Amino acid sequence: MTRSGPVSHLISAPDGLRLHARVYGGGADRATPVVCLPGLTRNGSDFEALATALASDATQPRRVIAVDLRGRGLSEYDRDPANYNLQTELADVLAVMAALDASPAVIVGTSRGGLIAMLMAAVRPAAIAGAVLNDIGPAIEAKGLMRIKGYAGKLPQPKDYPDAVAILRRLMSAQFPNLSDQEWLTYARGTFRQDGGRLVPAYDVRLSETLKAVTPDAALPTMWPQFAALAQQPLMVIRGGLSDILLPATVEQMKTRQPEIEVRVVEDQGHAPLLADTATIGAIAAFVAPLRGGL
Repeated sequence: MTRSGPVSHLISAPDGLRLHARVYGGGADRATPVVCLPGLTRNGSDFEALATALASDATQPRRVIAVDLRGRGLSEYDRDPANYNLQTELADVLAVMAALDASPAVIVGTSRGGLIAMLMAAVRPAAIAGAVLNDIGPAIEAKGLMRIKGYAGKLPQPKDYPDAVAILRRLMSAQFPNLSDQEWLTYARGTFRQDGGRLVPAYDVRLSETLKAVTPDAALPTMWPQFAALAQQPLMVIRGGLSDILLPATVEQMKTRQPEIEVRVVEDQGHAPLLADTATIGAIAAFVAPLRGGL
């Protein structure tokens, strides 16, 4: 199959804000599309390797939609940072899926994207045909959130992309000890963008306000009822072996509640696995392969 790059789409959110999504491939007629949702300060470019592989699969090509949530990537920033919340972002995702005729879909959700997937299962179950939760579960560790709070919206301004790589390596080498130079560069290009000759964060720095209430001693809300709503759909959980957000004990509790969960651990990555290595892409491809339209 001939590979081609993604096609960009601009879609209006329910409140009129402009959202950006990348669409990979056309997909087989009956293949359930895949919708990829990134983490808090990340964007749809994180799914480039996975989306390209799924869209160009020789036996079961399918359409893959990688969404830039509001305030990230090429989507517009919100004038009111209070709108950076799960309910608004879920409504945005549903609007994108409706505009692109992508419902029901398999949701691949990294971190915050996985929280949106759980919420979708609870309030719009017909829209979700299966889910891959990437390093996220119904219970989140405060220690990991405190680490993210320490740098979200506070990154130094790099001089160039090599400098950006150096900054990210200093911050995140404990989470990703074995990335290659090229992998760090790819990560940096998803973290910073060019703006008037400068490199700036590829997200609205006011997203950090969503973490204001997080403290080491805060009792974080859980999403076990929303997780339970996923019981009717196929579910895969990917955990970074070095993760400080999704702990093994939480995964075990998830398996106790839903024994049919497929669990995969990416041993040398933390929060959140990049979903770019051949083994992980192959596992996700195998998971979505049986899923077809009409579910």
